[in-house]
Amino acid sequence: MLVIQVGEHTLTATFADNSSATALKQRLAQGPVSIDMRDYGAMEKVGDLGFSLPRNDEQIDTEAGDVILYLGKAFVIYYDHNSWSLTRLARVNNVSAKELKQILSGAKVSVTLSLAE
Repeated sequence: MLVIQVGEHTLTATFADNSSATALKQRLAQGPVSIDMRDYGAMEKVGDLGFSLPRNDEQIDTEAGDVILYLGKAFVIYYDHNSWSLTRLARVNNVSAKELKQILSGAKVSVTLSLAE
């Protein structure tokens, strides 16, 4: 399970079944990763991972809660819809689109990724 800490909010996400998600798990096994994220297109938060992961791009119709890899190095959390060729990393559990948008509100947010214990 992926843990995404956003301020006082702790989100969990279920990893996708692909080599990108596996590589992210392997990196997080070495310790947490912090990412500064900014709003993009009024549909997502995006930030640089600081390292690259393998890509498994496919045409995806995103929805709120999709955790995506873009261009092999950008970490994206969607809070609205989009359609593009992307790599799915995970899916946030048990949070509505409205709640997620509120959690990710503001022009910039910092998140910390880790593995559930």
